[in-house]
Amino acid sequence: MTALMVTGNMVGAGILALPVNLGPSGLYPAIAGTVCMWLLMTTTAMIYSRQKALVEGEGADLPTFFGCELGRTGKWISVVANMVILYGLLTAYLAGVGSIVVNLFDLSIPEWAALLAYFIPATLLTSFGAEVMRRGNTLLMLCMWGAFAVLVALTVPHMSFARASMHDWGFFPSALPVLLTAFHFHNIIPTICRTLKQDRAAITKTIWIGTSLGLCMNIVWIVVVVCALPMSGSGANIINAFEANQPATVPLARVIGGSTFMDVALLFSIVAMTTSFMANGIALLSFIGDLASPLAGRLRNVVVWPAAFLPPLFVGIVYPDIFLSALDVAGGVGINILFGILPGVLLIKYANGRAMHRWFGMVLVALFSIVLVIELGQEMGLLHISPDVEYWTAKY
Repeated sequence: MTALMVTGNMVGAGILALPVNLGPSGLYPAIAGTVCMWLLMTTTAMIYSRQKALVEGEGADLPTFFGCELGRTGKWISVVANMVILYGLLTAYLAGVGSIVVNLFDLSIPEWAALLAYFIPATLLTSFGAEVMRRGNTLLMLCMWGAFAVLVALTVPHMSFARASMHDWGFFPSALPVLLTAFHFHNIIPTICRTLKQDRAAITKTIWIGTSLGLCMNIVWIVVVVCALPMSGSGANIINAFEANQPATVPLARVIGGSTFMDVALLFSIVAMTTSFMANGIALLSFIGDLASPLAGRLRNVVVWPAAFLPPLFVGIVYPDIFLSALDVAGGVGINILFGILPGVLLIKYANGRAMHRWFGMVLVALFSIVLVIELGQEMGLLHISPDVEYWTAKY
């Protein structure tokens, strides 16, 4: 069951974005990149699971941990990275649900209205805390996996394996940030370790099984969507969805059609995003509460909730088509630094003369730093990586 907790925390907005972000690079690059990122992110999770100061204390948190390990600079790097992750993901979930509801059913309402309608119950559920999430988590997971199985079954008849042989490797780097998001579950590692009573063998097995299940789901989804959707041309296709910042279920619904598919697509999307919204929302409330600890009790309670949830709501309303962009920033900057680069730094610090550990730590830092440079370059307008529309149009 603990392994399913890992899988459940992985599967969220990332899986909805992967076919759209990775699709224009081609099926084989998409699968190869997904497997490589799974290995890298599972490895950094294992590094975190070996940090006794982080996983053994009930009140342990990342800023305090990095403050002890890497000093004041490390602490504030982790604080900023965690804020980018949590705010970025909440914004992506809100924008994603708004886009899905409006586009699946062709509603004549603005996306911000659908976003607001989702925001109210989602934040109310989150505000009740971890106990509600724990009690309802199993039911939500069963709903999500059942809906996922039905979506795949409905999509398979529309697949064309002729699309599998085409690829455009030049677009692949732009999808790396979303890949990071798709394998992000590291926040729950302390909980996993305490649940398994610090049994190193059980923790290792749990993490590998949980991430492997998530890998299988991601690959299955990428294959069926990329082979079912046209890459370019008129009508619904992957490149148009990428340019419109839409989750994969939106163009799929237009190609496959039928009320059954749309209902199941809506169920899967909302359940997947809601479980992740609640987990990250609870983490953000706790994080903001720690930052606001110097304030008096009543004032602190008044400040924490608006500071956690109003910024994502505001950004989602102003920029309703921000779904993929928000995931890029959360993954390419926040997750990259906190759960990619910093674990590599820890490995180097505690190499203790073991050349292989030091070398591998340097490789991790270098690889994740490349992804960070790519994401920052795109956000600053210094890099312009976009699908080769002419290439795909010629192929079709």
